[in-house]
Amino acid sequence: MESALPMARAERQPLTTERLREQLGRLGGTPFHLADLANHLEGDVILPVSEINRVRRGIVEALGKAMASATRWTLLEPAEPHVVHVECDAPGQPMQKTAASEDAASGLIALVRSMPQLESALACGVRTVYLEFEDPKRLRDAVRVVRERGSCSGPSPEAWVAPPRIFKPGEDWILRIVASATPDGFLVRNADHLRAFKGERLRGDFSLNVANPLAAEHWTRDAGLERVTASYDLNVAQLESMARAFDPRRLEVTLHQHMPMFHMEHCVFCAFLSKGTDYTNCGRPCDRHEVRLRDRVGQEHPLKADAGCRNTVFNGRAQTGAEAAPRLLALGVRHFRVEFVDEDADTVGKTLARYRALLRGELPAEGLWRELKLLSQLGVTRGQLDRDDSRKVFPRSLPSA
Repeated sequence: MESALPMARAERQPLTTERLREQLGRLGGTPFHLADLANHLEGDVILPVSEINRVRRGIVEALGKAMASATRWTLLEPAEPHVVHVECDAPGQPMQKTAASEDAASGLIALVRSMPQLESALACGVRTVYLEFEDPKRLRDAVRVVRERGSCSGPSPEAWVAPPRIFKPGEDWILRIVASATPDGFLVRNADHLRAFKGERLRGDFSLNVANPLAAEHWTRDAGLERVTASYDLNVAQLESMARAFDPRRLEVTLHQHMPMFHMEHCVFCAFLSKGTDYTNCGRPCDRHEVRLRDRVGQEHPLKADAGCRNTVFNGRAQTGAEAAPRLLALGVRHFRVEFVDEDADTVGKTLARYRALLRGELPAEGLWRELKLLSQLGVTRGQLDRDDSRKVFPRSLPSA
């Protein structure tokens, strides 16, 4: 990519390697990052920032086209008897339909945070929903809606409740309210949840940090969880490695989400939308207002409060691991989650329909993330997507208990 403008002599602030790295490294919202930069400029020269930005955008566009036309791979069946063979087709084409893809499509899981989102997910035929509501008192009504949906159209979908991720001493009342919803099971996030819901059906969320097969084996065998969600710290190669070393049917992968950016004790709702000091006198503005935090480049990130008045900021742009789905299906993974934050009902319905089509082999991954305008990335790391070095990460078998 070449500049359309000539260099000029710099009277001050010439283009140094540091300034070039700062300008060219602004790749937020893209699947790329600046690793190395070689500066061969001679003398004190300068180029308008607008021209540098144009060059950067041109580079990103060229790289995106190169990714779309990259060589595709073929996945071969591993030795495990429960693994199903899936082949990736030509670039831009959906994967072949198999019994595995049908199982995964029917087992798609939706995590919702509002009643309109729940209604839309049920209308799409989702068989399992995770309910994470800011006000735990509304969970009972949500579970009832799920069960009523099945009374006239066959077996009821399963309603699982996700308690607040952070638990502090003295907040047992929150867990008692959550338990009173009597769902089909609980998505546990910490050790306190394990104790509070002992004897119930339990699944583990990503916050249990299941980053290797030993941790997965501990939570399923020793703690009694039905299955666990893979840590968001794993790249694709590491996730594939864990699926080879641990029963993939007990592994859950979050394919779509707004990544949590940070979590804080400070309540923005109370501080800026109320004259109160805490939940006893703030008037609960979080029940009536939607808040977004705008960053330095203009991106708006949704803010959510939990039952303990803690706030979480989510990335304003959702990301997807759709391109990894065929590889994970080939290794036997059958449980994929789609998480929503503040999407409206129409967006929820459209998104779930596209993921079902993806898992059925009716839609290519690139078509999904381009159509829904998503960031193509699985978890918080990218790793080496085209290099299969996963066998070096984890052993293929675990020591016996």
